[in-house]
Amino acid sequence: MSSVKTTVYLDAAEYRRLKTLAAAEGRPAAELIRTAVSDYVRSHVPDKRPMSVGAGRSGVGTLSEHDEELLVDLGQDG
Repeated sequence: MSSVKTTVYLDAAEYRRLKTLAAAEGRPAAELIRTAVSDYVRSHVPDKRPMSVGAGRSGVGTLSEHDEELLVDLGQDG
Protein backbone atom coordinates (compact mmCIF):
# COMPACT_ATOMS: atom_id res chain seq x y z
CA MET A 1 0.00 0.00 0.00
CA SER A 2 1.35 3.39 -0.97
CA SER A 3 0.82 6.21 1.53
CA VAL A 4 0.60 9.96 1.12
CA LYS A 5 1.22 12.35 3.97
CA THR A 6 -1.40 15.04 4.57
CA THR A 7 -2.29 17.58 7.23
CA VAL A 8 -5.72 17.71 8.82
CA TYR A 9 -6.80 20.50 11.15
CA LEU A 10 -9.12 19.37 13.95
CA ASP A 11 -11.03 21.25 16.59
CA ALA A 12 -8.98 21.13 19.82
CA ALA A 13 -11.77 19.43 21.78
CA GLU A 14 -12.27 16.81 19.04
CA TYR A 15 -8.52 16.17 18.97
CA ARG A 16 -8.48 15.57 22.72
CA ARG A 17 -11.42 13.15 22.41
CA LEU A 18 -9.66 11.40 19.53
CA LYS A 19 -6.46 10.99 21.57
CA THR A 20 -8.48 9.67 24.54
CA LEU A 21 -10.29 7.17 22.31
CA ALA A 22 -7.04 6.08 20.66
CA ALA A 23 -5.39 5.53 24.04
CA ALA A 24 -8.38 3.54 25.28
CA GLU A 25 -8.21 1.32 22.19
CA GLY A 26 -4.42 1.06 22.29
CA ARG A 27 -4.15 2.39 18.74
CA PRO A 28 -2.49 5.50 17.31
CA ALA A 29 -4.78 8.44 16.57
CA ALA A 30 -3.52 8.40 12.96
CA GLU A 31 -4.83 4.85 12.57
CA LEU A 32 -8.28 5.92 13.77
CA ILE A 33 -8.26 8.80 11.28
CA ARG A 34 -7.20 6.50 8.41
CA THR A 35 -9.96 4.05 9.32
CA ALA A 36 -12.56 6.83 9.50
CA VAL A 37 -11.53 8.25 6.11
CA SER A 38 -11.50 4.80 4.53
CA ASP A 39 -14.99 4.00 5.87
CA TYR A 40 -16.32 7.37 4.69
CA VAL A 41 -14.89 7.06 1.19
CA ARG A 42 -16.08 3.46 0.82
CA SER A 43 -19.64 4.46 1.76
CA HIS A 44 -19.77 7.61 -0.41
CA VAL A 45 -17.94 6.65 -3.61
CA PRO A 46 -19.78 4.30 -5.95
CA ASP A 47 -18.08 1.07 -6.94
CA LYS A 48 -16.68 1.65 -10.44
CA ARG A 49 -16.53 -2.01 -11.46
CA PRO A 50 -18.97 -2.99 -14.20
CA MET A 51 -21.92 -5.06 -13.04
CA SER A 52 -20.76 -7.81 -15.39
CA VAL A 53 -17.63 -8.47 -13.31
CA GLY A 54 -18.03 -11.92 -11.81
CA ALA A 55 -21.09 -12.74 -13.92
CA GLY A 56 -19.25 -15.60 -15.61
CA ARG A 57 -17.95 -17.06 -12.38
CA SER A 58 -17.99 -20.84 -12.73
CA GLY A 59 -17.52 -21.70 -9.08
CA VAL A 60 -14.82 -24.15 -10.18
CA GLY A 61 -11.52 -23.19 -8.60
CA THR A 62 -9.47 -25.37 -10.94
CA LEU A 63 -10.82 -24.00 -14.22
CA SER A 64 -7.47 -22.52 -15.26
CA GLU A 65 -5.85 -25.94 -14.95
CA HIS A 66 -8.10 -27.19 -17.79
CA ASP A 67 -8.18 -24.09 -20.00
CA GLU A 68 -6.46 -25.63 -23.05
CA GLU A 69 -8.75 -28.67 -22.90
CA LEU A 70 -11.85 -26.49 -22.64
CA LEU A 71 -10.84 -24.17 -25.50
CA VAL A 72 -9.66 -26.82 -27.97
CA ASP A 73 -12.73 -26.58 -30.28
CA LEU A 74 -13.40 -22.88 -29.84
CA GLY A 75 -13.88 -21.08 -33.14
CA GLN A 76 -14.24 -24.24 -35.21
CA ASP A 77 -17.39 -25.00 -37.20
CA GLY A 78 -18.86 -28.30 -36.55
